[in-house]
Amino acid sequence: MPTSPVKARIPLTSFGHLITEVKKQLFGIKAPSSVQLTGWRKHFNSYSLQGRRNYVLATYGLLVVTAAIYVMHKRNSEERQTPASST
Repeated sequence: MPTSPVKARIPLTSFGHLITEVKKQLFGIKAPSSVQLTGWRKHFNSYSLQGRRNYVLATYGLLVVTAAIYVMHKRNSEERQTPASST
């Protein structure tokens, strides 16, 4: 399995971990502890698995809501455009 160019052996399949490790080694940036995160950042962050999962769930939820609104709008516009029967 290919490894990252940084000192830690991290598989390239985990891109988030690779970026975190590069930030630590190149820039000296460390992830904040869970005590430092407050408000919405406690639930939506790129440092913890739960925070990343919440981003994914929010994205999928937004896509589902957008699709549902589109389908409902399309049905309403089709009902309004029904041709009148000629007698």
